[in-house]
Amino acid sequence: MPRSPGKFPLFSFAIALLVLSGALGAQVYPQIAGSQDEIYDLGYDEGGEFNFVRVQFDTYYGGGFGYGTWSIDFPDADMNFLRGVSRLTNVRVMSDPIVLRFDDEKIFDYPFLYMLEVGQNGGILLSPRETENLREYLLRGGFLLIDDFWGQRQWDNFYAAFSQVFPDREIIELQPDHEIFHVYYDIEGPQMIPALYRSDEYGEQGIDFASNHAILDDDGRVMVLINWNSDMGDGWEHTYHPAYPTRYANSAYRLGINYLMYSLTH
Repeated sequence: MPRSPGKFPLFSFAIALLVLSGALGAQVYPQIAGSQDEIYDLGYDEGGEFNFVRVQFDTYYGGGFGYGTWSIDFPDADMNFLRGVSRLTNVRVMSDPIVLRFDDEKIFDYPFLYMLEVGQNGGILLSPRETENLREYLLRGGFLLIDDFWGQRQWDNFYAAFSQVFPDREIIELQPDHEIFHVYYDIEGPQMIPALYRSDEYGEQGIDFASNHAILDDDGRVMVLINWNSDMGDGWEHTYHPAYPTRYANSAYRLGINYLMYSLTH
């Protein structure tokens, strides 16, 4: 049975207008962090254009069902990012964030998916159905953001799984002049965002650099954005934590909003 065409074209048209209308204020440095007085002002709209969808997945050594590695930073990171999108853009956000698996047909209703910690516990384990559904979702215009995994071993675990989704497509490194870093905020390429209580100079495993990689479709559109050696989720989750540096939380929102705007306009 053929699947419905989904909502991606309508979302792209609507969000393109919102990006144009909000672009004049886009270069203001985001000050989402530290706004304790407005922490409960979610700005949710049941008729909104965007909801945060987190991907639930299995790993080789367990952790797919219940609360496994897929659920790290949940739900605070997801809710705070929605709050940031509502406050810093003209995009109307929906209600509480949701969790879906790749084999759920509902993913075709959402143009933006998020997953993290893809290198822990031996890496992610995708069923044939999940692999097929994810491939079709991405080729039809969907966007997947992968966040918060560190070092070569975790990269190798991630690559082993995603090479099954697109065995014929190269994973490329994005350079700082790529459009995705300038679609809303002007950002000087990838940013190393550390976890809570990490050194300002080093993230996990003593790593002091970040890089962004991507899988592209035939037209050069980023289908999968891979945020390696950086933890945007902690930046969102700990927005209001007194021990988390505001500059890192702000960087996390700038990056996340750029990725979102790119996904909804391409």
